Amino acid sequence: MNNPFIPQKKKVLDVIAQTDIDITYKVEFDQQLKGGQFVQVSIPRIGEAPISVSDFGDGYIEMTIRKVGKLTDEIYNLQPGDYMYLRGPYGNGFPIEKYENKHLIIAAGGTGLAPVKNIVNHFNTNINKVKKFDLLLGFKSPKDILFKDEIENWKKNINLTLTVDNADEDWTGNSGLITTFVPNVEIENMGDVQVVIVGPPVMMKFTALEFLKLGVPKEQIWVSFERKMSCAIGKCGHCKIDETYVCLEGPVFNYTKGEELID
Repeated sequence: MNNPFIPQKKKVLDVIAQTDIDITYKVEFDQQLKGGQFVQVSIPRIGEAPISVSDFGDGYIEMTIRKVGKLTDEIYNLQPGDYMYLRGPYGNGFPIEKYENKHLIIAAGGTGLAPVKNIVNHFNTNINKVKKFDLLLGFKSPKDILFKDEIENWKKNINLTLTVDNADEDWTGNSGLITTFVPNVEIENMGDVQVVIVGPPVMMKFTALEFLKLGVPKEQIWVSFERKMSCAIGKCGHCKIDETYVCLEGPVFNYTKGEELID
């Protein structure tokens, strides 16, 4: 039996800058996974951290990593041909089968777009598998916008709203919190709606409340937590909220469960 604590050495295939501090790493990977799952990324003698999978395909995964500390500073120096160490995937992903033939609404704030990027790409490519697709994206400022090329592509098939909290003088798009734009989503049949919300905890909380005000049932809302995960296999207890281990039961939760998970 493989030791779940032992990571595997994986080659970096490509490095794509997103912002000044966000980089997407395409890394060789041959295990099956679902959108919303995460892997543990490590550099020997430096450390390890849970990272969401932003996309995946045959023989690779992509992770969009923000430069925020010792480990990510070291990862920031990696180039194609270098290696990092991975173990996983872990956790429960999004139940993508539940979104088919529905009115899918995804609201993502900041780096919360990364865990749902694969779902967006899937339904953008297979737009006939959903009745309607609304995508709400919010970032702190224009310079913080991720996946700009993909966003332009998504606009062709998806009802996409992009907004920033703090606009600069060159910004000509929407300004304001993502919650401001939730009431603009036209919902024809509340029973057909499936809502996915990912972002900072405060963003998820108030965005979910806005959808509840519209009449969306709690059981048709999905959220993703990334809370203090460490070992990824329910042993260390860092991610435990009451009796729930986020790394095992999540990070994706139905809102009926997610609303109870309060720090």
